[in-house]
Amino acid sequence: MWRNIASNAVTFLIVGLFLFGGVILWGRAQYTGPGPLADAMCVQVERGSNFRRLSAQLADEGAISSAAIMRMGADYAEKSDELKAGSYLVEPQASMQKIVDVVTRGGASTCGTEVVYRVGINRMNVEVRELDPTTNRFEERADFVPAEEETPAVYSEKRELPDTRYRIALAEGVTSWQVVESLKAIDALEGDVAELPPEGSLAPNSYEVSPGDDRAELIAKMQSAQEVLVAEAWQNRGDDLPVGSPEELVILASIIEKETGVPEERGQVASVFVNRLREGMRLQTDPTVIYGVTKGQGVLGRGLRQSELRKATPWNTYVIQGLPPTPIANPGRESLAAAAQPQDTDFLFFVADGTGGHAFAKTLEEHNANVAEWRKIEAEQAEQTSSN
Repeated sequence: MWRNIASNAVTFLIVGLFLFGGVILWGRAQYTGPGPLADAMCVQVERGSNFRRLSAQLADEGAISSAAIMRMGADYAEKSDELKAGSYLVEPQASMQKIVDVVTRGGASTCGTEVVYRVGINRMNVEVRELDPTTNRFEERADFVPAEEETPAVYSEKRELPDTRYRIALAEGVTSWQVVESLKAIDALEGDVAELPPEGSLAPNSYEVSPGDDRAELIAKMQSAQEVLVAEAWQNRGDDLPVGSPEELVILASIIEKETGVPEERGQVASVFVNRLREGMRLQTDPTVIYGVTKGQGVLGRGLRQSELRKATPWNTYVIQGLPPTPIANPGRESLAAAAQPQDTDFLFFVADGTGGHAFAKTLEEHNANVAEWRKIEAEQAEQTSSN
């Protein structure tokens, strides 16, 4: 009898082990396999939350099949204490393992509300937008100019939410004064700026910020980013480039940046200035004259006067020979690259062509014909404006 009891006990133990092993395999498959989520969703993890609360929320919303399995998987992966507050995009059929990885990885939120401060050539505007997880596209909630418009309620509301993201986007060609004045106007930032950064020393780019970030530290970050870009461009510069230092390269790049808004033209515009420098010709570029008038503090807002074109300033390239003493704006990566590696052309002139781009010429005769065509276009545009 005891032999039968022992035999049955062993049998039950073996069966139990098989069943236990099967449960583990099933649970693992549930944890790592595709989840039930049909459409992408934005998961918000509040500060102080935990996996018990989050897993229950995800189970209620149909994103996972079992809150318990998700918690056990997070425990086994030793990620139960690594939950990060924020808003995270969860893709359709994301596994529990993938979701755990997303909400514990940290870093910037990948969905939810984003406030973007766009520092442009003419002004700074503020966008409040929200990612629609089903389309993976941002939907605009507000777009306003703080200096000119009343602050919309949605901006104040979103500023109260702990998971709202903030970003400052600097356009290529903004001046250092414009950057500093814009940062002063951003109420999410703190701290003073002791002195104006040198012109050309700030990298146009997009910068993730958090409420309470220090303005001076952000400027230092922009300067460090620009140092990297300038060093890279200088390292890759072409042979026989008529600039003698990285500082002169930045000056040339800033002129290129202000002369064209067409990315494909940068290399050609660069070639004109490089060819003129090689020939000992004056650069004769209007943006340098404008900088001599404004010193980069705001927008001129009108055409140049003949007296300004003739007036001697350190930046007036109709008067001075060679490059001006400082950059006239903060150039971006592409303009730095164009200055370092201009296209190989014989162009010495260019003028607007009415399409937003320019007509290039090798000779003064060709250039004069292009100018005449541009004057004709200007006259037609003026006539249309007056008739409207």
